[in-house]
Amino acid sequence: PAPARPRPRPAARNRASAAKPQWIWLSPDGQLAGKVYFRKEFVVQGSVAAARLYATCDNVMTVYLDGKRLLEHDDFSSPVFRDLTAAFETPSEGGRHVLAVEAENVGQDNPAGLLVKLDFESGWRDAWSEVSDAGWKATASAPPAGWRELDFKATGWQAAQVVAPLGGGPWTQITAASLAAAAPLREPTATPVELLKVARDFSVELLYSVPKDEQGSWVNLCIDPRGRLIVSDQYGGLYRVTPPPIGSNQQVVIEKIPVDIGEAQGLLWAFDSLYVMVNKGQKYNSGLYRIRDTDGDDQLDKLEYLRELTGGGEHGPHAILPAADGKSLYVVCGNQTRLTEVATSRVPQVWDEDLLLPRTYGRGFMKGVPAPGGYIARIDPDGGNWELVASGFRNQFDAALNADGELFTYDADMEWDMNTPWYRPTRVCHVVSGAEFGWRNGAGKWPVYYPDSVPAVVDIGPGSPTGICFGYGARFPERYQDALFISDWSYGKLYAVHLVPEGASYRAELEEFVSGTPLPLTDVVINPHDGAMYFAIGGRRVQSGLYRVTYRGSDSTAPGSHRQSDGADPRALRRKLERLHVGDHPDAVETAWPYLGHPDRFLRFAARVAIEHRPVREWAERALAERDPDTALTALLALARQFPRTERPAGPEIDSPPPRWDQADARQVDAERAAVRDQLLASLDRLGWSELNNRQRIDLLRATTLTLVRLGPPDQATRQRMIARYEPALPAAAQPVNSELAQLLVYLQAPRAAEKIVQLLRTAPTQEEQIDYAKTLRHLRAGWTEPLEEQYFEWFIKAAGYRGGASFSLFVEHIKEDAVARLSASRRAALRPILEARPAGPVTPLAADPRPLVQEWTMQQLVPLVESGLVGRNFENGRKMFAAANCFACHRFDNQGGAIGPDLTALSGRFSPRDILESIVEPSKVISDQYQAVTIVTIDGKVITGRIVNLAGDSLRINTNMLDPDAQVGVDRKQIEEMAPSKTSMMPAGLLNTLSADEIQDLMAYLLSRGNPDHPAFQSQ
Repeated sequence: PAPARPRPRPAARNRASAAKPQWIWLSPDGQLAGKVYFRKEFVVQGSVAAARLYATCDNVMTVYLDGKRLLEHDDFSSPVFRDLTAAFETPSEGGRHVLAVEAENVGQDNPAGLLVKLDFESGWRDAWSEVSDAGWKATASAPPAGWRELDFKATGWQAAQVVAPLGGGPWTQITAASLAAAAPLREPTATPVELLKVARDFSVELLYSVPKDEQGSWVNLCIDPRGRLIVSDQYGGLYRVTPPPIGSNQQVVIEKIPVDIGEAQGLLWAFDSLYVMVNKGQKYNSGLYRIRDTDGDDQLDKLEYLRELTGGGEHGPHAILPAADGKSLYVVCGNQTRLTEVATSRVPQVWDEDLLLPRTYGRGFMKGVPAPGGYIARIDPDGGNWELVASGFRNQFDAALNADGELFTYDADMEWDMNTPWYRPTRVCHVVSGAEFGWRNGAGKWPVYYPDSVPAVVDIGPGSPTGICFGYGARFPERYQDALFISDWSYGKLYAVHLVPEGASYRAELEEFVSGTPLPLTDVVINPHDGAMYFAIGGRRVQSGLYRVTYRGSDSTAPGSHRQSDGADPRALRRKLERLHVGDHPDAVETAWPYLGHPDRFLRFAARVAIEHRPVREWAERALAERDPDTALTALLALARQFPRTERPAGPEIDSPPPRWDQADARQVDAERAAVRDQLLASLDRLGWSELNNRQRIDLLRATTLTLVRLGPPDQATRQRMIARYEPALPAAAQPVNSELAQLLVYLQAPRAAEKIVQLLRTAPTQEEQIDYAKTLRHLRAGWTEPLEEQYFEWFIKAAGYRGGASFSLFVEHIKEDAVARLSASRRAALRPILEARPAGPVTPLAADPRPLVQEWTMQQLVPLVESGLVGRNFENGRKMFAAANCFACHRFDNQGGAIGPDLTALSGRFSPRDILESIVEPSKVISDQYQAVTIVTIDGKVITGRIVNLAGDSLRINTNMLDPDAQVGVDRKQIEEMAPSKTSMMPAGLLNTLSADEIQDLMAYLLSRGNPDHPAFQSQ
């Protein structure tokens, strides 16, 4: 069929530029009122990046916002300005607000008037204003109390009378320019190169500071056949950019592309065409477009709409890139993009939420949106023949292929979830065929250890992933030609990721290549015509700029081969198995079966996907009869996945409630499904728990979970057998095993689950682990005693003092609400003192009371403790000391902990024990560029120190406390007088002063172990 035509949407009016305030007053019965009371209710939808109030009155006024006095003013010739951004940082109920003004004209013969303009900016939509006009309500009679508040009934009030327009009447000197001059605002420019840090022997040029009002904020780059750049404004059109030759004094040439298309979040020049991925904004429908030059005049002129994609915002359709075969393209779509119709799928189309217990939600972002989440597809050049390649991403923006044809992407985190057990940092993912990366909404994200997903190559940390590319074609040293460059928008980091083959996949070493404050990177490309790197900053209407990076050192920049011989054999084996993911392969089961139990996780995954593409009848009996533990675990996991859930609840909710064991007759599954379930459970029972290692135990528990979720709960006899098998196994030695065991025992309503899990809750050293157990316990009805209930609900007192992202407190509140809801009225009354108690302030996970001071340790005292050798140390105590020193509050270690600071898991591979110790004892001596704070001085003298963590419009969001990810303040970039790197680390000093020498040695051994309890430091002498 012919492709659909694009359906342009009407452009939104820019209300900020169109709205002009008017002079208003009131003259009842034709007599000028001496005193007038004004009100204007308005609604603010969504977030606000900046709010600026301009006002004046002839001749006295007092201004209130939501009942709070803002200012008094008595000189109409000098308009007054107030920054009100902070007043709108916390959304009000329904977004409702009210401006109220008490205005007085001293001297009845004088002219009287009020002029008000409240400007709003947002990074997601056009700016807008609330202005004084006839829509305001006014009265000359003294109103009753409460007139300044919302919900006041302005009965009898009149419409304000317009006295004159701005610049009119007796106030001609008050113009738009003089009103704006009341604010000491500085127009931002792109971040100067003097404020950037770049890798040794590289240099950065700022080629162009984009005029925001004319050319918007640039978010994408690609290279055309002549070495020119094509760029896109996130909310506007496309431009062609001709960069000057390297080393010349020529200027950048900017040309508007004369085609009615824009709002692109993906650009690619391929097959003599410009491919444009539109992410629905104001004017154009989302989807994939192609533009061509049909008459050879070097001007693009023909637009085609190849595929409509349902989705928009910043989680919609994103990048396009060429495939390695030179005959097809990859398309990258975020998790708000509904899966389009596909002709084939490398991902077995049996995905589901696959959660044993209902999840909880925080602020509810994307609540009810089910799997598969973000995805990557492969298409032909005409936009047809879509093949699903991988799924389960949160919001990957871009992807890149290495020289061996392996695909990589940089996936996003959910910063609202920081310091929860389900938080996942931004991460580089190896996009293998049929991959599932486990995104589920709310608290349902899969942990990285689930065998039906694939892990990341490397965790980066908090951030906002944007453009990525390999360094191929750059005139850089070979190490950087082979690097994967990834852009972090919110923290202003361009990383060089050095991939190292490991088995059938890769691991990675991370290097900070370019950084700046602020440096909201949006895209990065290599221009093979001049061998330079180009990157853009912008997005969300922030100040945009175009930069060029070149190498100035003496190392050879000759093109390398780029192919990697290391790991070639296991990668070739994996790709052999992946060829079975599409097409009809009757031999797939025989070919793939030997690899279901392979030690390499990526080979196990590829083999399982291969057999899942075959009819179940070909391999079900073999799976049930398999005796090798690893092969059986993978095969039985695959078999359980082939069955859809017995019930799918209607409506937006996608979680089923836990089963009620006293209503077995109400939830009978049909005989065939019950038989398969029982066979699966029987086969899993053959695997002796004590004979399995921790990874195998996790796989066993996951296969059991999928069996119960997909095929229904067991009968009473089987339930009792399962309780007898798994209840004694808790607690286990590994936290992930404990987490999965706890969920299973709560699902089964095991009688001793309360006793065992409450004990784990009380002794877990991290708030993430404690929240995990508390979340699970809220579904338990069996086995509670009064003391256990008291201990459980006492935990919520401590948890109320924990800190995390924007959803953190809501997650804890919702867990508590669910737990309280199962209490009887009498128990609720008895527990009221505990339920209503609150902590005095922030607390640590191990105890509500702070640890006592041991001594103020110095490097001189501590160095001998670590340099004499760390042998025979205690792993679990080291982990507890990591928590006691509050390290988990900011840092991740072995996939647990906070994310504001760097991940410390791989410290031992990069730093000596002395260096690690020094960074703890003297954190400001050497401050990592990656986590350095900035000190900002505003025009009105305010000083703010912290890390820039987000941007929108001209507003910067600054985290001022590493222990609290949600401790943020907004700073108007137009009001910044000075900004410089801070000389003081955000990491507090004295963290070891509450630890004994023995405890410090355990902590240091833990830091050197990479989370491995079998590390030599924990072996006896």
